[in-house]
Amino acid sequence: MIIFTAELTAVKGIPIPYSPRMDDGISILLLCCFFLSAYILSRSRKFLAQLMKDFLLNRERRTSIFIASTGADMRYLLLLILQTCILSGVILFNCFIETQPQLKQEVHPYTLLGIYIGVCLLYLFLKWLSYTFLGWVFFDKSQTSIWLESYSTLLYYLGFTLFPFVLFLIYFDLKLQIAIIIGLFLIIFLKTLMFYKWLKLFCNNLYGSLLLILYFCALEIIPCLMLYRGLIQLNDYLITKF
Repeated sequence: MIIFTAELTAVKGIPIPYSPRMDDGISILLLCCFFLSAYILSRSRKFLAQLMKDFLLNRERRTSIFIASTGADMRYLLLLILQTCILSGVILFNCFIETQPQLKQEVHPYTLLGIYIGVCLLYLFLKWLSYTFLGWVFFDKSQTSIWLESYSTLLYYLGFTLFPFVLFLIYFDLKLQIAIIIGLFLIIFLKTLMFYKWLKLFCNNLYGSLLLILYFCALEIIPCLMLYRGLIQLNDYLITKF
C-alpha cells in the first residue's frame, strides 16, 4: 500500500500536457462562433440562400452585393468572414501543435492561435487586393464585382462548413491523417467551385480556357503552397525566438 501511494503521488506530480479540448478559452471561442452563426442565419438566411443561388445558376442581374444588400447584411457577412478566419486559425493551431509539439512548449497557446488567425486574415486581405487589382486591369467593373461576390459567398459558407469539422477535430479526437484528408478535400472542392465560376465569367473560347488554367494556378494553387511553406518557417522562427 505504501508503494502504491508513492507511485500515485509521482504520477500526480507529472504535469498534464496541453490539449485544446481542455482549453476553456478555445471552448468559449467556439461557443461564440456557434451563437454568431445561429444569429446570422436567423437574420440573413434568405439573403445567404439568394447568394448561393446566384453563384450556382450564374445569375448576373446584380452587379454587387454592396448594392443589393443592406448595411446590416453586410455587417453579418463580414462577421462570417471573420468566423471563417477564426475557425481556419483553430484548425492550423490544432494541426501544428500535433506535428510540431515544441510549439506548445515554447509559445503561449493564445499567442499562437492569434498569430494563425492573423495570418488567415492577412491572406484573405491580400487575395482580395489581388482580385481587385487584376479585375481593374483586365476586366470590367461588373465582372470583377460579380467575381468578388462569388468569392465572398464561398467564404461565408466555408465558415459554416468548418464549424462541425473543428468540433470533431478538437473534441472527438479526430486523427491527424483523417483531418488532413478532410482538409484537402475541402480545399479541392472550394478551388473546383472557384474554377467553375472563373469559366463562367471569364472564358469565351478554348484558348481563353488554357490561359485561365495558368492564371488559376498562379492565383490559387501557388499561394496555397507559399502559405504552407511560410507557416512552417514561421513556426521554426517562433520556436527559436520565444
